[in-house]
Amino acid sequence: MADALLGGLDGLFAGCRHLATAGGPALVMFAVAGFLLHLALVRGVEPLLLVPIAFGCFLANLPLSGLAGEGGVLRTLYDLGIGNELFPLLIFVGIGAMTDFTPLLANPRLLLFGAAGQLGIFCTLLLALALGFPREQAVAVAMIGACDGPTVIYVANLFADLQRIPTAMVGSLAVAAYSYMALVPVLQPPLMRLLTTERERAVRMPAGGHRVSRAARVLLPLVVTAVTGLIAPQGLPLMGMLMLGNFLKVSGVVPRLARASEHEIANVATLFLGLAVGGTMDGREFLQWQTLLVFALGLVAIVVDTVGGILLGKAWCLLSGGKVNPLLGAAGISAYPMAARLVQTEGQRWNRHNFLLMPAMAANTGGQVGSVMAAAILLSVLKGMGLL
Repeated sequence: MADALLGGLDGLFAGCRHLATAGGPALVMFAVAGFLLHLALVRGVEPLLLVPIAFGCFLANLPLSGLAGEGGVLRTLYDLGIGNELFPLLIFVGIGAMTDFTPLLANPRLLLFGAAGQLGIFCTLLLALALGFPREQAVAVAMIGACDGPTVIYVANLFADLQRIPTAMVGSLAVAAYSYMALVPVLQPPLMRLLTTERERAVRMPAGGHRVSRAARVLLPLVVTAVTGLIAPQGLPLMGMLMLGNFLKVSGVVPRLARASEHEIANVATLFLGLAVGGTMDGREFLQWQTLLVFALGLVAIVVDTVGGILLGKAWCLLSGGKVNPLLGAAGISAYPMAARLVQTEGQRWNRHNFLLMPAMAANTGGQVGSVMAAAILLSVLKGMGLL
């Protein structure tokens, strides 16, 4: 028993020595993990995502844990599920099963808002290149503008596997992406009010749309997958898994698979993905000047996304003779269905008879597809340049 006690004390002293040497970065990362847990537990911000990321970060920075090193459980999760892009793709199957394309099919013109909502990706890409980021890092940072965590992780890890970006950068990109997803309700409403007039915000739109047949809902995922394979094949895994999940749902013949994709599979993949991403957040590698710059560029991307969508909405409102509410442009991002609900809430603040939810859901669905398509196009361009 004395030997065991002495061994435990030796381990404690070794841990203290390790914390003293690398203590600064570790303590900072403990604070980061605590902040993420505060957001999830106290504020209720994206707990399914932030809790496993924060706990993975906490585990990775414990002295002498070795959980994030070779053979450690966090590293094993990373190799098995992020190193081969499996976890993000499984999450996309779940997202597809949760997504209803009916409002978009009823009013396909609103897909334009989904395209405008990706403006932040391309503006941030140019800004990152101007600031000296290598091309692959610039693309990975710009993808924060997709407002879609799994897409960011998929693209970033693709470059990390090719050793074009540091593995630790995957963690900083993921945290930035999920943080800004969580901050959409904080960031968007002030921009909506700043860029639109009270009269524009009060524009009423019809709640209904054209009737959508079952055949159209079944054909949509097949057509979108085929088109992506033709014009941007490098992003086909992302779009294919998204559309697979939706096909399982709309086919109506495999309800058990659709439910499993939406719940059990997506939840387990999210848990393991969060832990693995948190495991990359070793303070000695995570705390670089690029991390702060990544967060700053991510903010630019989300703001420009929203501004681009609202400006398109204002132009559309003008050209349609005041029949389109410009607030719909704010829903053209991939934060589904959060952005659509924000548009509905903001619209009703200025006109309590205004029901924008269905057209906002159409724009939001377009944003979901648009973000994946933007990633697919960028990856295909890099492939064509011989960089992938």
